[in-house]
Amino acid sequence: MRRAAVLTLALAALAVLAGCGAVGPADDGELGVENGYSYDDDLSVTTEDGLNGTELTAVKSRAMARLERLRGLEFTEDVPVRVITREQYRANATSTPNRTHQLWNNQVWEGLFLVGEDRNVSAVFDDLRGSTVQGYYSPGRDEIVIVSDSATPRLRRGTLVHELVHALQDQQFGLDESMDTQDRQLAHSAVVEGEANLLTARYQGRCDGEWSCVTVPGGGGGGGSLSNPGVFVVLYQPYASGPGFVAAIEGRGGWDAVDDLHEAYPASTEQVIHPERYPDDEPVDVSVPDRSSAAWDRFDHDPVADTVGEASVYAMLVANGVGETPPSRYSYSHPAADGWAGDALVPYRSGGEYGYVWETAWENPGEAREFHDAYRELLEKRGAVSRGDGVWVIPEGAFADAFRVTREGSRVRVVNAPTAGSLDGVHAE
Repeated sequence: MRRAAVLTLALAALAVLAGCGAVGPADDGELGVENGYSYDDDLSVTTEDGLNGTELTAVKSRAMARLERLRGLEFTEDVPVRVITREQYRANATSTPNRTHQLWNNQVWEGLFLVGEDRNVSAVFDDLRGSTVQGYYSPGRDEIVIVSDSATPRLRRGTLVHELVHALQDQQFGLDESMDTQDRQLAHSAVVEGEANLLTARYQGRCDGEWSCVTVPGGGGGGGSLSNPGVFVVLYQPYASGPGFVAAIEGRGGWDAVDDLHEAYPASTEQVIHPERYPDDEPVDVSVPDRSSAAWDRFDHDPVADTVGEASVYAMLVANGVGETPPSRYSYSHPAADGWAGDALVPYRSGGEYGYVWETAWENPGEAREFHDAYRELLEKRGAVSRGDGVWVIPEGAFADAFRVTREGSRVRVVNAPTAGSLDGVHAE
């Protein structure tokens, strides 16, 4: 299946190697020792000018040994590390998605009021990647790539540790599985990124006490400000909510329970945001009947509908200033999103015009009413004018379109079209 496109750190096309760690055999069977370095070794490393290849190997190998002690799992092979500059990364990170998928995905993100008709979603993702990525692990190449501002890596300790966790996950469980919807992909990533962030935090905590740790001066973050903060709220959800979710599962059954997560990922971001709902509270299977006219067609795309999920609904509301401002932009708790039970967003097209049908399911009619009210508030904030009978029109701007918003019981349906007159063409009442 073709996954819903969100920011993915594992990229195939990479730039020329600027520096690397040597690759050697792993120390099978001995937790806490890797490539001859023990977890409690002191290292003689000069950090003022960054790390050369030998120093990087030493720092990396000791970090691997320490992660084995923290996680109780063995690296089965060494992990090569490549270093590229941010300029090289940006030059090679531009995505070239399938044209049909790109147009389909544009409607999904437009439906969330996060990317308007004046932008292409793929370009937004490229901009965010270029300014935020510090490093990544590539399952396809079994290597870590560090994005640095110099030929010798000046990296945050947490960046290397975080990506080493991904290498350990890949060696023990595999990381190549892809999900078919945006919501399931984010939920899957919440386990992968949540475990990495949780272990990185615990590693950093040991550096404040029992472990001697190397700090490279000038190790920096991304290369610029966020080009689309709203989209970033969606993409950051696995990193923000994931650690708490993984910690909650660990609290139930230790690391064995976390091992089991890699065989039974959460089914939705709802389960990640509310760990008590995992695994029993499964999302509702929402389908949208095709009521379009002969002039409108669904995309030849697998899947035909996307499920955006609670995290993306939250981002839509927060990015558009709907309701009370949460204490943290990355709390992922909003009263009009918390009752999410399922959704399906189906894009349509007619020649060069586009529309969509988005049906959402809620825990009960009260929760549906709350979302219905919040969505109408969003339309008003975007300058929409009511035409009666649930029809709204945004007359100008990047989201200029017509919308029909209806609620029936615990369901809310949004039909979008270029004009009020074409709403029935997309989805007849």
